[in-house]
Amino acid sequence: MGAWWVALLATLGALFVGEVMGQAPCELCWYQRIAMFPLAWILGVAAFRGTGGYNWYALPLAAAGAGIAAFHSLIYFEILPETIHRCGAGPSCTDDAMVLFGVAPLPLLSLAAFVIIIALLALSSRKTP
Repeated sequence: MGAWWVALLATLGALFVGEVMGQAPCELCWYQRIAMFPLAWILGVAAFRGTGGYNWYALPLAAAGAGIAAFHSLIYFEILPETIHRCGAGPSCTDDAMVLFGVAPLPLLSLAAFVIIIALLALSSRKTP
């Protein structure tokens, strides 16, 4: 249930940033959305049905999203050069638009959400006999 709340909050946050704040997602943000949005549905259905086995679907998505978010964070913080990945015709993966409310870098928030989801899924799989 906790992983679903994190995925739902992250999905609604991404929609808020894009649709309400009018900020277009960069290419790496789109890939992270591709991993996060289905997690909100998969984990939501699993939470309300009370069925197990969803980790087979959710963990690979969360791990892929975490990998992309980690890569995006390394580029954002200039640990990796931006030339390693060009964001194409959309917004830049590293400019000031990647900061929410002036303090929270979006790639880092995304990475935190994926890591929390992975941790909660790992904990729930340990409880399941």
